[in-house]
Amino acid sequence: MLKRTVTDLAPAELKGKRALVRVDFNVPFDEGGAVSDDTRIRAAIPTIQLLIKGGARVVLCSHLGRPKGKPNPKYTLAPVAKALEALLKKPVRFVGAVVGEEAEAATRALGDGDVLLLENTRFEAGEETNDAALSAAFAKLGDFYVNDAFGSAHRAHASTEGVAHLLHPAVAGLLMQKELDYLGEALDKPKRPFVAILGGSKISGKIDVIEALLPKVDALLVGGAMACTFYKATGLETGTSLVEPDRLELAESLVERAGSLLILPHDATVAPAITEGAKAHAVKKEDIPAGEAMLDIGPDTAASYARAILSAKTVLWNGPMGVFETKPFDAGTNAVAQAMAQATAKGCTTIVGGGDSAAAVEAAGLASKMSHVSTGGGASLEFLEGKVLPGVAALDDNTGKK
Repeated sequence: MLKRTVTDLAPAELKGKRALVRVDFNVPFDEGGAVSDDTRIRAAIPTIQLLIKGGARVVLCSHLGRPKGKPNPKYTLAPVAKALEALLKKPVRFVGAVVGEEAEAATRALGDGDVLLLENTRFEAGEETNDAALSAAFAKLGDFYVNDAFGSAHRAHASTEGVAHLLHPAVAGLLMQKELDYLGEALDKPKRPFVAILGGSKISGKIDVIEALLPKVDALLVGGAMACTFYKATGLETGTSLVEPDRLELAESLVERAGSLLILPHDATVAPAITEGAKAHAVKKEDIPAGEAMLDIGPDTAASYARAILSAKTVLWNGPMGVFETKPFDAGTNAVAQAMAQATAKGCTTIVGGGDSAAAVEAAGLASKMSHVSTGGGASLEFLEGKVLPGVAALDDNTGKK
């Protein structure tokens, strides 16, 4: 069922109304306490600006870190208010409360087009338990609800799911809409060939995604240490590589069922340890030395994966090809990112599924060269697995859309 979005609201539903907007401002800070990466803040700007333009009174709420249900100065959102103010080029009020009289009074004091940021939602013990009383307290802070925090949509928390049942209209923001459109289109009606690339360290975190994608893709390319579990399952030497012994039977079954759709790296970049990059060298998948570990896909695989990407019309990528944070084991991940950027330029729909993959394309300066970079690693994985995201399910259905 399609959900109502902020663009479906009539002018009278915006002007002079308090918009309680759940955003994802869970951002990192530098040693001086300033925001060091404002990607997630920038992602919310279009929704905030649309509401400002419509004359709404914007009340923003977000979590930050894991303060464990009580106030902790380390996790205050005060620095985020300053960063947002610089991006919006207009004042952003900040209140050191999440709910209650102080927070409610602050929302009532807003004028049309004003912006207020509440304190960290996880300073309240009931946030992560989806406490009914806290949800009701959130509902007093707005006249309608907007969820633009896709990265938190897989969590049934008071500010993402509970309040959406109490405060209506409850609609998706522009970022949420974009996430659902891109990921939904890739799953439901992808332009073909449809190529998925899955990496990362463990099969266990990607089993459901592999199962969900195999019937839909034209090729599923595997990278990262998870390839080693597949190698071991098919009888190959994996040296000191990370392998999940308890997943070998499953890996063998997946290889048998997938047939030619599941493509494993045919060479690997190995070394005695991550810290010994100078000793890195490429070997065929059959020749991984007993005393070394696979730390990246090999150059031949990187080249063949790039060719597969460039021949596709839809590419979905989740998970790095190696230990991309450490050179030279970033080569495979960078090759995939570069190929996806080239494919985008040729008209291919390229989707990066959040998490480490998003970090990798950001680090390579290629995020703007992708069709869509998801802001939610866990949420995008669960969406791709076909799971219901509580923060989305709770929003109003748009029965007027076909």
